[in-house]
Amino acid sequence: MLAKTNKELFSMVAGAVTVDGNKVTVVNESLLPEKIDGVVYTAAFGEGLVRDTARWLVWQIGQAVGVYPASIHELYIAVGRGDVPANFTVPAMNVRAMNFTTSRAIFRAANKLGVGAMLFEIARSEMGYTSQRPAEYTTSVLGAALKEGFRGPVYIQGDHFQVSAGRYASDPEAELTALNDLMAEAIDAGFYNIDIDSSTLVDLSFPTLDEQQKVNYTLCAQLTKVARSLEPKGIHVSLGGEIGEVGHKNSTVEELHAFMNGYNKEVGDTVGLSKISVQTGTSHGGVVLADGTLADVKVDFETLRDLSQSARDDFGMGGAVQHGASTLPASAFDKFPEVGTLEIHLATGFQNIIYDNLPADVVKAAYAYLHENHKNEWKEGKSEEQFLYSARKRAIGAFKQEWWDLDEAAHAKIGKALQDQFEFLFETLAVGNTLEVAAANTTRLPNDKQRPAEAAADVAEEDVSDLAD
Repeated sequence: MLAKTNKELFSMVAGAVTVDGNKVTVVNESLLPEKIDGVVYTAAFGEGLVRDTARWLVWQIGQAVGVYPASIHELYIAVGRGDVPANFTVPAMNVRAMNFTTSRAIFRAANKLGVGAMLFEIARSEMGYTSQRPAEYTTSVLGAALKEGFRGPVYIQGDHFQVSAGRYASDPEAELTALNDLMAEAIDAGFYNIDIDSSTLVDLSFPTLDEQQKVNYTLCAQLTKVARSLEPKGIHVSLGGEIGEVGHKNSTVEELHAFMNGYNKEVGDTVGLSKISVQTGTSHGGVVLADGTLADVKVDFETLRDLSQSARDDFGMGGAVQHGASTLPASAFDKFPEVGTLEIHLATGFQNIIYDNLPADVVKAAYAYLHENHKNEWKEGKSEEQFLYSARKRAIGAFKQEWWDLDEAAHAKIGKALQDQFEFLFETLAVGNTLEVAAANTTRLPNDKQRPAEAAADVAEEDVSDLAD
């Protein structure tokens, strides 16, 4: 399943795809679902040239059949103008664990319900502990779309591209350089949607809202200009800002105005934000009680309604974004479209489903790893259940290949549980039958990539003509 050479890689798609130098031709699209697995696996676990070529190959196959990374900016601005009704809430799904299996479940649910308005995302912090850099993440998502026969725009998002308050305080130039480099890497990999999060620098000790938000909106505007300088010609990367750090005090319309007025002044004529993230009562991952269960969380839906309405009416954005929503009770989700919430972010709930459905011995091994390698996260006064719940995301990268290598029955069980949850979310968030409106409000441009340069010498040596059988 793991290709060691480009010839082995191209043989995996023989009969479906031909490769001639830099040109990829799909000769039998119906065969792609049965041919793509090994290519995606090589893109994740291969090394050097063959790994990079696998990522290029998935991208080019997607371009050929209509599976393409895209920006949701135009759709969101259409919502802000009132051209598209604000009656659905776009799920932004953090795919941390078992990306290929999880993304396949998402696309199956999307195909069943006609969903196009959905985001696949990964945060700056998650890239480390899940061992997924942007190029690999994009390949797993696109590969899953090809596996499940999805066609249309695929919105991939950098979530919480966050300014670390501590690192910024000690060396602001180095922290901003790191963020600029991450945006360059992500946009090159097809992340045409990025949430800029400088809300960590909001300082509530100042007497006025403008002073409290000033560093936040100034840096957000600065990072906006960097993103615009990196985006492909003709594509406006969808950018979001944030006015209140999740888990802290609830946001207000007055704070929204202070942030946006300052931001718009700083950003000038540069194309600005399509959305704004706010705080209305949730926390990332939920609040874990001593017995390992989650505490009830109440969202201030009226505040969320007011913030979304103001974002649209006063600033032309699509609306407000709710973070930390995946562990909310099921009864809460249909309220988000009711109050005009543009987007909600969902992460930990999917991780929980995977852990709940992994084989018992696999979970035991992961927990043993956490006890051995992350016991420093077990804070005084916390139960073992609380420690394991909060720390178990740390095992995802360490066990990535082992979990990918589980047998078909294990993947089927996990995939079914995930698909059921995605179908529930898509239905309650009212994004069914949004594929047409999403495609109609998304600019698609030719976006071919060059085959990895080191492969040029291989082209003459490889006879790929026999791979078209």
